[in-house]
Amino acid sequence: MADIHGSYDELFTAVPTALAALIDDGDVGGAVAVFVDGEPVVDVWAGFADAGRTRAWERDTIVNVFSVTKTMTALCALVLIDRGRLDPDAPVARYWPEFAAAGKRDVRVRHLLSHTAGLPDWDGPVEELYDWTAATTRLAGQAPQWEPGTAAGYHSLTQGFLVGEVLRRITGRSVGEFFAAEVAGPLGADFQLGLGPEDDSRVALTVPPPGLDEDYAASAPGREAPPTTATALRVRDGNSIAWRRAQIPAASGYGNARSVALVQSLLACGGTVGGVRVLSPEGCERARQVQFAGEDRVLGMQARYGLGYGLFGSALGWGGWGGALVWIDPDERLAMAYVTNQMREPAADNRGIELVMAAQDGVKGLRAT
Repeated sequence: MADIHGSYDELFTAVPTALAALIDDGDVGGAVAVFVDGEPVVDVWAGFADAGRTRAWERDTIVNVFSVTKTMTALCALVLIDRGRLDPDAPVARYWPEFAAAGKRDVRVRHLLSHTAGLPDWDGPVEELYDWTAATTRLAGQAPQWEPGTAAGYHSLTQGFLVGEVLRRITGRSVGEFFAAEVAGPLGADFQLGLGPEDDSRVALTVPPPGLDEDYAASAPGREAPPTTATALRVRDGNSIAWRRAQIPAASGYGNARSVALVQSLLACGGTVGGVRVLSPEGCERARQVQFAGEDRVLGMQARYGLGYGLFGSALGWGGWGGALVWIDPDERLAMAYVTNQMREPAADNRGIELVMAAQDGVKGLRAT
């Protein structure tokens, strides 16, 4: 059985056991954290931080969590809504006048947060993702693919630029700067957008699925997903230094399971964790207000979206390309995060859900005591 490092409450033994099984099954490395009532009950890691299995996964190892980053960007938007500086019902053009071009005058802020704005595809070169002005200018000039608000299509790379530019116009700060000052800093969370060279040695680079190389590209998980002309994102792009340094607020966040669970415990605990209030209880509930329920025309599967989060029954959260996941259950005041450097094919990847189930079993035991 793989060696598990860290600590956990004995009621949650199923979580580290499940992580060990994943490493035994061939995964390179990973970490899981479970917070209940804003406090860690599981904080474990195992395996290696490199494909060659020469560097052990350490307590402070960080990894690109890809689309789990969206929940961090959404949290920043919720903070501004809470403070009365951002109106989810306002036209995006109120904050970003250039965005009104090409028939987007009536696109609302809530459309950006719920994947209903009609701008799902990044069709520019990958290199342009690293240039904030170029990326947002491109998106401002695009016409929506459908009437905004009438359908949903996962805005895989574009959502972060769209929401992020609105935040920048309001605050004068990038998403990474705002998140560091208003969320990660006060909570003491080791999560960043726009990673500096001083943290490169801590990064566990992404490992493609078994049998595939770094040209492996992201794709929609649903069987009914339609063909797309969007620019393909490859593992080698996500592993590049340019990606690491850039702020791509839908996909380039770096952290560990502990930091993701800590930050998203805010949504599980009414906006306050460790005595630090970041959101109001009303702001937390706002995230769970259903904006869309039905077939996602990009993913080719059923989806329910709140303000910036996927909705799953009474829980909320989101997953990232390659396997990362954050799961938030406000009814149980639980937040669970899983991060890994080992990709698997999306259709065959149940790792995150298996860990959620293990965490839920632990909560049941905890509440029964």
